[in-house]
Amino acid sequence: MGKFVLTKKTSGFHFNLKADNHEIIGTSEIYTTKAAALIGIASVMENAGVPVEDTTKEGFETLVHPKYQIYLDKKGEFRFHLKARNGEIILASEGYTTKQGCQIGIESVKHNAPEADIVTE
Repeated sequence: MGKFVLTKKTSGFHFNLKADNHEIIGTSEIYTTKAAALIGIASVMENAGVPVEDTTKEGFETLVHPKYQIYLDKKGEFRFHLKARNGEIILASEGYTTKQGCQIGIESVKHNAPEADIVTE
């Protein structure tokens, strides 16, 4: 299973979700406290199985939160956000050159996050 790697930065705490192969699947925002970052991790774990809203499809169906949201960035790469019930982004992906790669990233979160260990660097 994957793991959440919690890191202290000068501006606060953030975490990465890493797959079994140690590749980063998603990254959090910066939290002001470790406790807040741990709540963010718990939210990713809890919401990992939610549906996907694909904003790159014409006439896509807008889903309620929580959800994954696939979108195209300014460079034309596919990315996803995992959004919590309140609409806040709790996990953001890297850029993918294909939509299929982005969808595989989402499946990796669904697979790795629910039972991932939490480690501190």
